[in-house]
Amino acid sequence: MLRVHFTPEDLARVRVAPGPDFLWEISNSVQTLQRRDGERAFGAWRHRVRPRLSDSRRLLSCLLPPRGYSPDFLTPTSGDRTTLQAAVDTLLRTPGPRLRTDLAHLASSPQPPGWVSSLAGGDPDALRRLGDAVHTYQTEALAPYWQRIHAHVDADRAVRLRSLLDGGTEGLLTGLGPQIRWRPPVLEVAYPVDQQLHLRGRGIVLQPSFFCWPTPTTLADGELPPVLVYPIHHSSDWAEPVRRTRPEESGPLGPLLGHTRAGILRATRTGCSTVEAARRLDVTHPAVSQHVNVLRAAGLVTTVRKSGRSFHVATAEGRALLATEDRTGLR
Repeated sequence: MLRVHFTPEDLARVRVAPGPDFLWEISNSVQTLQRRDGERAFGAWRHRVRPRLSDSRRLLSCLLPPRGYSPDFLTPTSGDRTTLQAAVDTLLRTPGPRLRTDLAHLASSPQPPGWVSSLAGGDPDALRRLGDAVHTYQTEALAPYWQRIHAHVDADRAVRLRSLLDGGTEGLLTGLGPQIRWRPPVLEVAYPVDQQLHLRGRGIVLQPSFFCWPTPTTLADGELPPVLVYPIHHSSDWAEPVRRTRPEESGPLGPLLGHTRAGILRATRTGCSTVEAARRLDVTHPAVSQHVNVLRAAGLVTTVRKSGRSFHVATAEGRALLATEDRTGLR
């Protein structure tokens, strides 16, 4: 069990990360790739990715075992992380003491490879090798799916925003899922080991993660800026290839013309449930579901399910289409 201890100041300093974090998704996916559970969520992805991975997987797996400790420096909490290159640059600037401390802890696990010692010493070649491995792994394992990963994290963030608007910070903390329980002033989190995290007025970042599995995670060093990474809900078919249509077919975007479907897309800009969309547009629930299926097939919306309800959120592509409509004034 992980117990996160809040003060009144911390409740005012809770925020949800603005999107997926490159290094958390890389770290979590490397660990998930080595596991056998979670086949419904990750089985198709593992099947497609494993055969095409190069040595980057082997190198990163040495640092990120499927269970137990993984080094904090691999997921830095400071610096620019808006792009993969910026995140890797931050990673490679890790101070020597942090490298030595984290990798000494990792070295207590069975048979770490010899290059880990060079990495712990800040050897430039070892650091460059790590940076190359991160870039290669992202390209091979995650880049083909990054659009969908981003869309699902965006959808989860919209759900958290709705919880915040409806119930304040305590509503946000209460709604984080069955593995997380808010018992003021402590957040209890399902965790493989007992750990106490005292925020002491620093607040905390809630980081939704596509590949976090099967329980939430956090940094081992409680003195680092606090972050709680939690699994998001996503469909089991996210790794299936997109169906390609022949030129003579209208394709998934063809049926988009029409006032009702356009109205649903506008409603998903800030997120809406099936019931809310039906009430707003004065149509039936089945009609909303049918239109949402078309929008989802076109990659314009994504859907998350919470407490038996479907919640629909526009993807980046959907928001771009709406932005074009706003600029041109077309309705």
